[in-house]
Parts: sequence; C-alpha cells; structure tokens
Amino acid sequence: MNDRQYDPYAGGDPYAGGDPYAGEYAADQYQVVGYDEYGQPVYQQVPHAAQQQQQQRQQEQQPQGYGYDPYATGQQAPVPSYDSSYDSGSYGTYDQQQAYQQTQQQAVHQTQTGWIPQQSRQAEPQPEPEPQPMPEPEPRRAPDRDPAYETQQFSFIEEPDEESEDVIDWLKFTESRTERREEAKRRGRSRVVALVVVLALVIAGGVGYLWYAGKLPGLSDDASGDGAAAAGPQNRDVIVVHLHNTKGGGTSTALLVNNTTTERGTTVLLPNSLSVTDDEGAGTTLGKSVDDDGSTGTREAIDSLLGTQVEGTWRLDTPYLNNLVELVGNIDIDTDANVPDPKAKKGQAPLVKKGEQQTLSGPMAVAYATYRASGETETAQLDRFGQVMQGVLRKLSSDPQAATTTVQSLAQILDPSLEEKDLGAFLAKLADRAKGGDYSTRLLPVQQDGTLSEKAGASVVKDVLGGAVKNPDKDASVRVGVKNASGSKGAGQEARISLVNGGYTFVDGGAGSTAQASSQVTYAEADKKTQATEVAKTLGLPDSAVSKGRTAPNADVSVVLGRDYDAG
Repeated sequence: MNDRQYDPYAGGDPYAGGDPYAGEYAADQYQVVGYDEYGQPVYQQVPHAAQQQQQQRQQEQQPQGYGYDPYATGQQAPVPSYDSSYDSGSYGTYDQQQAYQQTQQQAVHQTQTGWIPQQSRQAEPQPEPEPQPMPEPEPRRAPDRDPAYETQQFSFIEEPDEESEDVIDWLKFTESRTERREEAKRRGRSRVVALVVVLALVIAGGVGYLWYAGKLPGLSDDASGDGAAAAGPQNRDVIVVHLHNTKGGGTSTALLVNNTTTERGTTVLLPNSLSVTDDEGAGTTLGKSVDDDGSTGTREAIDSLLGTQVEGTWRLDTPYLNNLVELVGNIDIDTDANVPDPKAKKGQAPLVKKGEQQTLSGPMAVAYATYRASGETETAQLDRFGQVMQGVLRKLSSDPQAATTTVQSLAQILDPSLEEKDLGAFLAKLADRAKGGDYSTRLLPVQQDGTLSEKAGASVVKDVLGGAVKNPDKDASVRVGVKNASGSKGAGQEARISLVNGGYTFVDGGAGSTAQASSQVTYAEADKKTQATEVAKTLGLPDSAVSKGRTAPNADVSVVLGRDYDAG
C-alpha cells in the first residue's frame, strides 16, 4: 500500500528564505497556536476560504460555552481546528489524546499569563493530529483580583445561613422593643412634667385668689388663720325680724346673723316664751315684750339677755311676706305638714301639701309660716317660719343693689333703726351664704320657765351669737344671772328688785331643782371679781360667797340663792 506521508517541509526549507509552501500544500497557510511541553511551536493550517466559511457556520451553531473563558481579559482562546485530510498514521505511536490535552492547557495558560517559552531553535511545522472528540473543559475559577492574596488567608469570611438570619431578626426585635420602652418612659416623664406644671399653676392661682380676697392665712385683717378665727373674736352683723300675723294674731321672732369672720349665715329662732326684762327691769316674755315694749325695748332686752348687739329691727307683716315671696319668684322647701286653705271648706284639698321640694307661692308661704296644728308646740310653727325665711334668701338676689330694689318694692314702712339700703345690703350677703350652702337655721332652746338651758349657752349663745365672748361697753350695766335655790318662791323677785335698784341688769336664771344651804356668787373673768363682790354686798351676802367659776352664758356674774339668803 502506498501510504502517503505528510512532510511539512516538503515544499522547501522554511528557513532557507524560500517559500515553505511551494510544494503540494503551497496554497495552504499555517499559524502558530501554541507550544508543546518541550517548547516547540504548534501550528495549525489556515483553511481555504470555503472551509473558513463552513467553519464559521459551524461555530455559530455550536454553544458559546466551549472554549469560552468568562474570567479572561475579554479574548477567547483559539481552538485548534482539524483538517479531514490529515492521516492519523502520520503521528506513528504518539498518544494523540494526551498531546491534545497538554496542548490545550498550555495554550490557555499562555493566553492568561502571556508567557512564551524561550525558543532554543527554529520552530518547525508539525503535522496536525487527527481530529478527535473534544473533551469537556474543566471548570475554571475566576482569577483573584490581587494575586498577592489567597482566599484561605481570610478566616472571617463566612457564608450566611438561616441561624444568622434568625439572630439578626432577634436583635432587630430586641432593639425595637427597647426603643418602645424608652419611648414609653419619655412619654411618661413628659406627662409627669405636664402634671407638675398644671398643679403648680393651680396652686399659684389659688394662692393669688386667696391673697386678693384677703383670705390667705397670716395676711387676713380679721384673723391670723382659720383656727385663730374660730377661737378668737369674730365679727357678726345681727338684725331681729318680727313676723306679725295680721289675721290670726301673734308674732314670730328670729335673729338673722351674718358672721363675716367665718363667712356663714344663721337664722336663730327665738321662742315667745323666752324670759326677758322689760323697760323697768321687770321680767316678761319675748312675745309680750314685742307687743308692749315695741321694737326698741325688745331689741335692748335681747341684747341684755344674750349678750349680743342687735343692729336693727325688721318688722315683717304677713302681707309683706306674701309680696316678698312673689317678688323673688316663689320658693321651694321641704314641708312637714299638710296646711289647709283658711278660705276653703272642710274636706277640700290642702293649700300646702306635705313633701319634699314643694313650690310655694306668696299665700302658700304665709299659710305655712304661720301654721300651728292642734296639739303642736310653739317651736313647730317657729321651725316653719325659719324654713320660709331661708327659702326666700335662696331666691333673693346676691347683688346689693338688686336686693335693695326688692326691699323698696315692698313699699313698707321700716323701723328707724334700719334703712332700706342697709336692709337690702344685709339681705344680699345672707342670700349669697344661702346659695353657697353656708347657711343654717338654729332654735334657741328654752326651758319651761323661759330661761336658757346649759345646752343653749354652749351651742347657740356662745357659738352662733358670741354672747360668751362679747364684752359689754364700759358704761353698760353688769348683767347678773340669778337662780333661786333657796326654796322660797319670793326670794327671786326680791333679788331682782335689789339688783335693778342697784343699777344692775337682772337676768332670770329660773329656779333650782333642789334647794341648797349656802348662796354662791361666781365670776368667770378675773376683772369681774370686783363686780361680783359688789353684787354680793347688794344682795346682803358675805364676801366668802364670792368665788371664781362658771357663769351663765348670758351673764357677767352668776348668783345662786340659798336658804341663807334673807329676802327681808
């Protein structure tokens, strides 16, 4: 068999300066595609134009991934092509597969590093091996950007995993929860600061008001404080009002008290059976004094008995009470009895019904204030009169000018001791107390003989009227309270005559429950000792009978007559 051998130098010596391709393959051209393991160049035949076009079409149809290095400098390593005209027998026993792989690796390495081995001799063209199936290229790793460092030198590089993500989420949750707590604390502190500021403003405003009103403790002109005001001297404005029943007869008396120190108002109801002295110093009742002695004599008798100072007298006849209730627009009070209509026949509905918050017109108020049922005591009717008076004060204007206009509208003739403007201003102050809930009605307790009881002295005369601490004028006569415990009914009358003739004011203390042997003269204050001694001489009692002790609340000196008192 005539095997045709391939001689790459058959066309002539490539180094002889001639055409190396002048032989059979003079039309073909070769190019260096790499170097073998011995440093010898590896050539590749440049195909004809027709073969180049066919190879280009085949390369377009083949995937780009073969022979493509994405981490290279942007150039693709040349892939050797094979000519079907090569004869596999040209390489003899040479392992073509191994030579091909080594050639490929060296070509890639030279392309990446740009290294070209030193040529020891002129490169000689080598026959191309027979085309073989291309093996899968090994995966290549992108070269390090900095070849001076290796990846294994950095031990802190870790791949993220689910556990690290959970830790991050937990840290975020903890951080947000802490922020919420801090925000809540900040809001709480802001609220506390705001509350403190509001409280400070309220306290400052309250102190300013008290200072402006003159009620600040320590700065008040009336007293140095609440406790001192209650215990020390108090300022009271007092007038007496007499309700005259023009149809049924009789009178009802009450004291209207305005305590400017404690800022409270009180109606003190005085029973007609109260024992007082007349103009001549003789004992009488309050009801008789109103009818016989008139306004001035009765006012002075009350002053002597209770140790107070009544500034004026207001005579209020029932027709004027009717007009007063109508002027203030009716009153609302709690009634304790069904009051019949005086003009109605028997069996008809009552004029005033018993119940809470009953609205009373003028005629209804007059009927209720003067009503006394059969078998009732005088104090029951007196209590109803006090309810009507307090109801009128709650409806009366607190403005002095408006209250004065109401008084003038009554068109009544007042007592000379009290003018219209004074009465209007006084009633306006009491109306303000009544509307503010600082008003009360009290009954002066009186015993069966008309004298004051110990309870009256502690609860009304001392606390409300201030009789126990009210000092009489220097020129006023000494009030002497006399209680007859001698067992003789005439002893009290004889003592009254002796004291009145001696220039003293007699205060009837009633009769003692049991008789006693020795008489006693007592005084409460040290400066009254001399007066007590003079009283004892006036009554014919020894100085040994005089001692310091308790006295009647409406008297400067108290006397208890014993069996040793000689009425003759």
